[in-house]
Amino acid sequence: MDHATHQDPTLEDDRWRQVLDRRTGGGFVYAVTTTGVYCTPGCASRRPKRDNVRFFDTGTQAESAGFRPCKRCRPDNDRIIDPRLAAVAEACRLIEAAEIPPPLDALAEATGYSSFHLQRLFQAMVGVSPKQYGDAVKAERLRRGLKAGDGVAGALYGAGYGSSSRVYEKSAALLGMTPASYAAGGRGAEIRFAIADGPLGRVLAAATDKGLCMVALADDDGALESELRRDFPLAEITRDDATLKPLMERLFAFLDGADTAEALPLDVRATAFQWRVWQALAAIPAGETRTYGELATALGNDGAARAVGRACATNPVSLIIPCHRAVGANGSLTGYRWGVARKRALLARERGRKT
Repeated sequence: MDHATHQDPTLEDDRWRQVLDRRTGGGFVYAVTTTGVYCTPGCASRRPKRDNVRFFDTGTQAESAGFRPCKRCRPDNDRIIDPRLAAVAEACRLIEAAEIPPPLDALAEATGYSSFHLQRLFQAMVGVSPKQYGDAVKAERLRRGLKAGDGVAGALYGAGYGSSSRVYEKSAALLGMTPASYAAGGRGAEIRFAIADGPLGRVLAAATDKGLCMVALADDDGALESELRRDFPLAEITRDDATLKPLMERLFAFLDGADTAEALPLDVRATAFQWRVWQALAAIPAGETRTYGELATALGNDGAARAVGRACATNPVSLIIPCHRAVGANGSLTGYRWGVARKRALLARERGRKT
């Protein structure tokens, strides 16, 4: 029996409106006769012509009628990825793959959303606009080029910058220093640090004049300082417990559950993908965990569990970016830079605050 025939015209009109509005959770799928594919109503693909659409109550019915599931919205998957998130993830991939970040209207056309809708979704899910994300991608390419020894001019144009003067005007925001200084390994950058007793042992907080660049945990002050100098081998590093005491107090208040994140500015260099992973970590409620695979799925890339794990491992500001909330596929507390015991203790503290 063809389940798509003889349906109530009013029901079909309502379902078509849901498809046009890209609403999720409609309790049905739609199939496109010209492509032989069926989708969820929230799929980010380009909207078909109404005459080419048939509706089915379930994916099984659509497949019985000869249609195959869409590879973008995965209507046959029990763990369906929000198509809006899939569209934003696709926009991120397009930006990362392009020599020059595509304009908003090109991203909108590729993802099947209007420019206004995509801008709003992107801002809500990534935390920055598509243009800001593109700027971050270009800045990361510039950093890689300078580190690889491409020379300032080569690195600038290789990263997609058309004007060197504009980059030098913004060099502090992009690199924390001029491109030439960054190419020299950050020589001359000034970092102050403090070490204090925390609830999980000794805690080091290091900062530039822009914000925190490292938070580390250990039992020994010497080990903490060595870790800092390994990460910033060419910087001018000075211990300054007195000046950084207020910053350390805000850090400990944040660890105790206070809403002080905005008072803890960061000065962290990262790839666009690392920032996406870290934002996903920050969205996990305190005391809860997510597997690396679940985080990868939330970012729209089921196969990126290992890349997510690497992004967690390279997090320079532990506690603030809560990489301790990421766990192995079986829920095991693995892969924490400061030790599994601290990871377990951090989660226990967070769960204790919720009881």
